[in-house]
Amino acid sequence: MLRIFIITVLALTPSLALAQSCPAPLAEARKLVLVTPDTLTARTATLRQFTRAAPDASWTPAGDPVEALIGLNGIGWAHAFRGFARSGEPVKVDGDKRLPAGFFKLGRSFGFAPSSRPGYLQIVEGTTCVDDTNSLAYNTITSRASVGHKVGGENMWRMPVYRRGLVVEYPTNRAARAGSCIFMHVWRPGAKGTSGCVALPEPQLASLQDFADGGAVLAVLPRQALDRFKGCLP
Repeated sequence: MLRIFIITVLALTPSLALAQSCPAPLAEARKLVLVTPDTLTARTATLRQFTRAAPDASWTPAGDPVEALIGLNGIGWAHAFRGFARSGEPVKVDGDKRLPAGFFKLGRSFGFAPSSRPGYLQIVEGTTCVDDTNSLAYNTITSRASVGHKVGGENMWRMPVYRRGLVVEYPTNRAARAGSCIFMHVWRPGAKGTSGCVALPEPQLASLQDFADGGAVLAVLPRQALDRFKGCLP
């Protein structure tokens, strides 16, 4: 009888059943930032925003699509989502200049200027994101005073692209050199690609910071992979 009851409930609530089978953290997301390059080697992508009232509701567009700059060598599947890769599709490793594909929570906003945003990280002298796989601080934002000057990392206070941005909560793996310091940041004029981040013109990035307040999920997927997540995406 219990089995019959469960089957009946799922039959009556197909949208909920689909939501529960979608990859985390997408399954419970109410806000979505979808970044879709046309190919695995493309250096630009279309960024679209969506909202929904509940995990079993349909996605609704929020704003117009914008162009984003992505990895200089395109994209590769994040180590945590490598199970979705098809034959011949690369998996992200540190230093490959690929944006990781998968589903990631967007974390705190950051920038050079002070802000009253909840959880905001002001980039000050010494703010560093560690990309050194020999360091236990790998893939964390810390300070030079904490890790010293011999540890490899991005000196964020010296890099104009970080004058505004969002942290991507990237589930990396130090032993696998799975990638680190993934952000959404300012698109530098003349840049041909990023080292593995998503870059936007500053006005669009400021708008995205507003959108992401309260939580949002970033989905990075090549267009050829969209049909692997039917029922999960707009």
